[in-house]
Amino acid sequence: MKKRITAALLALCLLLCPAAAFADEEGVELRLDEDFEPIPVISIMDDSIPVKAAILTDRQSGRVLFEQSADERLSAASITKVMTLLLVMEAIEGGRISLNDQVTASELAASMGGSQIWLEVGETMTVDELLRAVAIASANDASVALAEHVAGAEAVFIEMMNKRAKELGMADTQYKNCTGLDEEGHLTTARDVATVARELVSHPLITEYSTIWMDSLRGGETELVNTNKLVRFYNGATGLKTGTTSLAGSCLAATATRENLSLVAVVLGAPDSNTRFSSARGLLDYGFANFVSVTPPPVADQLLPVKVLHGVADGVLPVYDAPGSFLVEREFEDSLEQRITMAENVEAPVSRGQVLGEVEVVVNGEVLGSYSLRASIEIEEMTFSNAFGRLMGEALKMNR
Repeated sequence: MKKRITAALLALCLLLCPAAAFADEEGVELRLDEDFEPIPVISIMDDSIPVKAAILTDRQSGRVLFEQSADERLSAASITKVMTLLLVMEAIEGGRISLNDQVTASELAASMGGSQIWLEVGETMTVDELLRAVAIASANDASVALAEHVAGAEAVFIEMMNKRAKELGMADTQYKNCTGLDEEGHLTTARDVATVARELVSHPLITEYSTIWMDSLRGGETELVNTNKLVRFYNGATGLKTGTTSLAGSCLAATATRENLSLVAVVLGAPDSNTRFSSARGLLDYGFANFVSVTPPPVADQLLPVKVLHGVADGVLPVYDAPGSFLVEREFEDSLEQRITMAENVEAPVSRGQVLGEVEVVVNGEVLGSYSLRASIEIEEMTFSNAFGRLMGEALKMNR
């Protein structure tokens, strides 16, 4: 009953007081009118938006499409949980934990302030339920409970967070906790946030949580409302995480996909919640308006066999793995070229998969990437013994 009353009071507060701050997250303004447009757009003017730091990247390649003070070390509040969620996803996919695991709330987890689902010491929830609490409502108590389940203790989990950050090349990030609550030395950058966000959304399971607008726990007693308004109101939004504290300001790591293009926008240190959403929307709009993802057409019909010297076969046909898509400025969408370079010949023996050449993908004179042409089969060197064997074989055929 106590939890039901608390949840009802919170829901009422979210409805009536959208600007109220709940320590680590601002309340979410609930708008259920489909025609209502709650997020104005802040366009990129003079290469600037009204936040401390920002970046827009292509999710697949990591190519930076816009940046503003992207390497300035700042507090990022609950965007910290992008790394927390990444480690949980990796633990699930690695078979170390499962969505059905029962997790018992510790005294530490239950003591967390800020955004929470009011875990009580000894209360049990599944990993699935705790993931919903973190991804949707940014619950600090659920974050600590998951961290303890993955690593045994939050301190060990924090070590894992910093180790993973180094592996991802996040040189300017230092984690002090798994929640994002303000703490001295707990810092990151917009560029590093984009890096870990790209890694997180490479795990398809996360979007099953980060795209939920409203949900509930405890049989409906605890309501969950997504702190990320873009999930409800932005076409193609797939997540990912908000964060707000007095030190960090309003922050957002936003991901979205339209057609074959996926983008990651990060905003740190916005003066208020509306500005962070409007700025992130502006970044995403800029990306979708000016860039497209293009898949190069097949080149198999342009490939001829490469001559093999001193081999048991005269030539070998090159093959290739189909390349992925490439980010192209929309105005050059139809000017993609592929430049094929192949060896004139190759000395036997030839191993299967041996590189015979490459294809460069070029747009407007700029090389976007390349992929290799490789030998389709193995070809042995011509020796006396296999030459004799071939002659005998031909002789037998002639005598039939």
